Amino acid sequence: MTVVASFMYRDGKRAEDLPLSSTSISFQENEFAWIGLSAPTAEEMAALQQAYGLHQLAVEDALNPHQLPKVDIYGEQLFVVAKTAHLEGDKILYGQTALFVGRNHIISVRQGSARAHTELRAQLEASPQLMQKGPDYVLHAIIDFIVDGYLPVVQTIEDRVLAMEKHMLIAFLERDQIRRIFRLRRQVILFQRILGPMSEVVGRLANLELPCIDDHAKPYFRDVLDHVRRVEAVVSGLREVITSVFEASNLLEQQRQGTITRQLAAWAAILAVPTAIAGIYGMNFSNMPELQTRYGYFVVLATIGVLCSFLYYRFRKAGWL
Repeated sequence: MTVVASFMYRDGKRAEDLPLSSTSISFQENEFAWIGLSAPTAEEMAALQQAYGLHQLAVEDALNPHQLPKVDIYGEQLFVVAKTAHLEGDKILYGQTALFVGRNHIISVRQGSARAHTELRAQLEASPQLMQKGPDYVLHAIIDFIVDGYLPVVQTIEDRVLAMEKHMLIAFLERDQIRRIFRLRRQVILFQRILGPMSEVVGRLANLELPCIDDHAKPYFRDVLDHVRRVEAVVSGLREVITSVFEASNLLEQQRQGTITRQLAAWAAILAVPTAIAGIYGMNFSNMPELQTRYGYFVVLATIGVLCSFLYYRFRKAGWL
């Protein structure tokens, strides 16, 4: 069933059910309709179009789940498209909520959104003083609900990136982890492309003179705009953190490789001493000095030990070992 809820509200309280097939709806000044649909059919949207005078272009956009956030004005009606976001694994999946706002109605059309408005509707119905102010306050509540869903997504990605950063400091990043960093970075970049238009939408609702938006509702939209900007700031910082994790991983890997190279060079220099001396005395010449010396063997061993110990001390002092 695509119709989630369809009610008339009178004085901020739920009054009666509204069938979509109704074509003769009259509202009093203190009444408005709030209709919620999820992935509706073209026939259902056509019924709403006839009942509430929705513009054809707006109806087509509501049925298309790939719209960017926007605000359109059609006569005395307002059409708003907002993007929802939820996280599955390391991928951010996006949905769409299209909103038709009139003087006596607000219609929400969800496409691919993982969060229903059932809980939000219950919260608003528990505050009749707010509901009786009209559809523009319901519009604010829905957009605020959508924007509040952004922050958990960003915080989850941030926690995962910080965990990778902690792991990076104690061990090399594996190939899969490096690929994951780039996947997360791509998701953050795509999310930024959604936040920009969303900020423009909320900014227009907060600052421009628009039909169906009361001046007393504008401070509420400004509060939502602050939330969007806060998420934008967090996402921007998160993108920098992801980049810094990759760069720091490269630097640490180069440093570890440099340390290993210095250690190998130091041990090679130390081992070169006995190798050189043993190589010289391993040559089978008859007339070599000290071959007949009684203590020559022990002198050579002592010389090797002294030289190797001296080199080890010098490399240790230089930080190579």
